[in-house]
Amino acid sequence: MTSWPIVGHEWAVGLLEQSMRANRVGHAYLFTGPPHIGKTALAMAFAQALVCQRRAGYPCGECGACLRILDARYPDVQCIAAQKTAIQIDQVRSLQADAALSPLEGRYKVFVIQEIERATPPAANALLKILEEPPPHVILLLTTSRRDRVLPTVVSRCQVMDLRPLAQAQVQEALVRRWSAEPDQALLLSRLSCGALGWAVGVLGDVNHWQIRTRLLDEFQSFAARDVLQRLSYADALSRQKDDLETVLGMWTTWWRDVLLMQQGLADAIVNLDRRAQLAQQADLHSPEAVAGALKDLSETFRRLNANVNTRLALDVLMLRLPAPAAA
Repeated sequence: MTSWPIVGHEWAVGLLEQSMRANRVGHAYLFTGPPHIGKTALAMAFAQALVCQRRAGYPCGECGACLRILDARYPDVQCIAAQKTAIQIDQVRSLQADAALSPLEGRYKVFVIQEIERATPPAANALLKILEEPPPHVILLLTTSRRDRVLPTVVSRCQVMDLRPLAQAQVQEALVRRWSAEPDQALLLSRLSCGALGWAVGVLGDVNHWQIRTRLLDEFQSFAARDVLQRLSYADALSRQKDDLETVLGMWTTWWRDVLLMQQGLADAIVNLDRRAQLAQQADLHSPEAVAGALKDLSETFRRLNANVNTRLALDVLMLRLPAPAAA
């Protein structure tokens, strides 16, 4: 397998390269997997390979087509993303009109559609018509973090590439080698990222992210002193910050997971490496049953929120049940 500008996902890269070398490229691919693990990066690299002027079966990264794709200036490769909150019918209609035309420069017209689960029903149905009868020169590359929200008829007409999180060592090595991260920072990010290299790269130099993380973890530590009314007040404030909600609950989940790992003698596997001392204290001050209960309650809260249960009500229940981290 030749060199692609992709970290990990070797099996997927191998299949795509093999299909090009055998001249058996499908008309539609659906790249699935958790957020920030490289779905769009792989789709764009595949688009480069498909129109690469060297026709080597992989993206050379040096020809005019490969370079212009990186700058979004290549006419036969288009990237379509949600406008505000959804992919609209007008975007798909524009795609249909463009797809009917022959490529201007390359062998194919490639359309990369990000987060296809965000397409409105009319947009998804319009896209289905292209998938059912695609022009021979058109290749559709779709991405999604929520395959369960994509029309089954869309999924069935695509070759599905189910990408998995990267190994911690891969993330850590890539951050040091390709993004010049300090070794300690790369180690911490490789744990926090849970295999999502894109997330790790995005927050590498984001001072605001680290400040927010410190504030949230410090707030979590002070949770012990809060009475019922204060907890409910916190739930109310959190329910009004929809953009931060998933981040906060995610941090709490990793915190209680780390406490449980400390209790099981697995300190080397914790995520929050920079909070080892505090985690050790919590592990001594809480029973394993209480920690396991916290993780169960957080998982149930995520499930309720995904099922569109009233956000404030779900958080109220969580705040009343969640064991407070014992004061240091």
